[in-house]
Amino acid sequence: MDYRLRAAAYKDEGHTFKELKQTFGIPAETFYQWKEKLGNGYYETKTIRERNRKINKDVLKRMVAEKPDAYLRELADKFNCTGYAVFYALKKLKITRKKSVLPVTKNPRKNARNIPQG
Repeated sequence: MDYRLRAAAYKDEGHTFKELKQTFGIPAETFYQWKEKLGNGYYETKTIRERNRKINKDVLKRMVAEKPDAYLRELADKFNCTGYAVFYALKKLKITRKKSVLPVTKNPRKNARNIPQG
């Protein structure tokens, strides 16, 4: 954007299109396109609106912080949606559910049967 504004100001100072092309490397046609878009407000910053969603991100974060061991269906009941919707909302927020690792006990008799005798 700054580059385009400098090119327009350079041309407005009275320089020719040949000088403009040598300095900025743009042809006259590009200059006129930029000038028209600058005049129309095409390059002005546009506000990005986020659409209304069923699951409010801030409320969901707060609910998970208050009760981190809540089931997805419990959170879904609060928002009147499905557990899948809550799962994907949490995924977008980069919040994962902790999984507890249970110790695995090995059955010695089962392992003894698999060892070839001989």
